[in-house]
Amino acid sequence: MEDFSDTNSTNPKAIALQFNECINNKDLKTLSNLMTDDHTFIDSDNRTNAGKLSCIEAWTGFFQMFPDYKNIFTQIETNENLVTMVGYSTCSDKRLEGPAIWTAKIKDGLVSESRVYTDSKENREQLLM
Repeated sequence: MEDFSDTNSTNPKAIALQFNECINNKDLKTLSNLMTDDHTFIDSDNRTNAGKLSCIEAWTGFFQMFPDYKNIFTQIETNENLVTMVGYSTCSDKRLEGPAIWTAKIKDGLVSESRVYTDSKENREQLLM
């Protein structure tokens, strides 16, 4: 397993990992602080949630509905300000468990877009170097 312990706050990989830690720990305050005002979240069904306030509201509801949801990454690649993370989610709600690919676009030290993709051969070919 790869070491993901880089904690440099200007490093895109470190910012993306901190963002995920906020999700895993249900830390809405820090999650909000890591989002640009125009932050966009896109789920694996291509549904978009735009704007920091809208995303925080969505995460608040998500954390209440799925308190044990977590993302575990097994591979991380960075290409300038785009961080791609491969891994899986765990949750007692089986609909949310399983492999996925996530991306985070970093702008000025914050996450401007977070996205979840189905872990498919096509998405791996498109997203991984």
